[in-house]
Amino acid sequence: MTKGHALPLLHLASALAARHEAHGGLRVTVLTTPGNLAFARRRVPAHVGLVALPFPAHPELPPGSHSLFPAFLRATAMLREPFSGFLASLPAPPLALVSDFFLGFTQRVASDAGVRRLTFRGMSAFSLALCFSLATRPPPAGSIEDGAPFPVPGFPESVTITKDEVPHAVAQAADLDGPVTRFLFEEVRDWDYRSWGVLAAILESFYLPGARAWFVGPLFVAAGESQEEDGDDDPEGCLPWLDERAARRPGSVVYVSFGTQVHVAAAQLDELAHGLVGSSHAFLWAVRSSDAWSPPVDAGPEGKIARGWVPQRPVLAHPAVGVFVSHCGWNSVLESLPAGRPMLAWPVMAEQAANAKHVADILGAGVRAGVKAGAKPELVGRAQVAGKVWELMDGGGEAGRGMRARAERVGEAARAAVGDGGTSGLALRRLVDELQRSYGGGGGGGRQREAAASAKPNV
Repeated sequence: MTKGHALPLLHLASALAARHEAHGGLRVTVLTTPGNLAFARRRVPAHVGLVALPFPAHPELPPGSHSLFPAFLRATAMLREPFSGFLASLPAPPLALVSDFFLGFTQRVASDAGVRRLTFRGMSAFSLALCFSLATRPPPAGSIEDGAPFPVPGFPESVTITKDEVPHAVAQAADLDGPVTRFLFEEVRDWDYRSWGVLAAILESFYLPGARAWFVGPLFVAAGESQEEDGDDDPEGCLPWLDERAARRPGSVVYVSFGTQVHVAAAQLDELAHGLVGSSHAFLWAVRSSDAWSPPVDAGPEGKIARGWVPQRPVLAHPAVGVFVSHCGWNSVLESLPAGRPMLAWPVMAEQAANAKHVADILGAGVRAGVKAGAKPELVGRAQVAGKVWELMDGGGEAGRGMRARAERVGEAARAAVGDGGTSGLALRRLVDELQRSYGGGGGGGRQREAAASAKPNV
């Protein structure tokens, strides 16, 4: 239900509906919760169905809250009964179920109903490969020193990571009593492995024999334009503000966002504000509306702080924007690089440090802020902020131009992948073709076979 997990699934729904309308059509239905219904409706075509399952009450979770993560995860597992009821109400079994990897209960329900489930993992292939490899072949205890690079099993020898770059879920796996670890073991891991296939993932060998993986991203490019793209969803007036800067100097604005879930300490926000003002570049900064923080310095006419919703994709594609300061959630990376925007990578949690390494060290399309992600991140000072911004913007000389050029090349490759004849577009087509060919052929159970002759494909 969090935006970072919901958005790529909404993009997938849009891509499936758009790309297969000319081939007999797919009836695509998105299941969400009441609190996310309006958000989802604005981001999928009108002919994509929406169903709201009531979000269950949980004694440790205030209504509408995603902040208490362990309790929130437990509450999502309580959606099993209404989800089962929805599947049972359908006149025919769906062609397939696609669900987020956290929602392990959907695999149980799908298995009972004779429906094939595809696990959706919105992480980068690089970070996902790290998680799988380190989880199955962890380094010996005590063999990794702080800050020292070490090789990853199955990766090229040239790719090394440090202890700080290990995704949090893997690093915390040894704490078997941790509430998140317990949830992953009890509700996710074993059910995930039983999936019929995997979307946006690699390493089929980590799943049961016969499982397949399809590379289908970047999905927001494949989905085409949504209502967000037309600028109607811009309550803070960010796009007109950027228009004024673009008219004077294209590529002169630094865009800053740490997403909708990441919490940044007030002291760090203070230093970031001073650094942005001190960089002498215009900036647009999306600050979470839930953060009770006030800037310690006047942003002036060339600084805009937005506390409402910011249409990030149109912002990043805007000619005024030159650099993106980001927590490196994978959605943000995917939206930045196809727009040709290099990144100042500032990871905070989850697999964001691995994403930052991917962007800065492997793709060469950005620099790192120098922060260590974790429960007690280091404070990045204002001088360091201003210096990194200068490095990426026009003051960075040849290095800055090289990073911008590499970001643009990534964007060109992403657009080619989802275009006609591109690898991602073909993978999505092959996926649907295989599902349709085998519908009722034994992979989906008796109820599928009974309905196969008359059912319109549904996903």
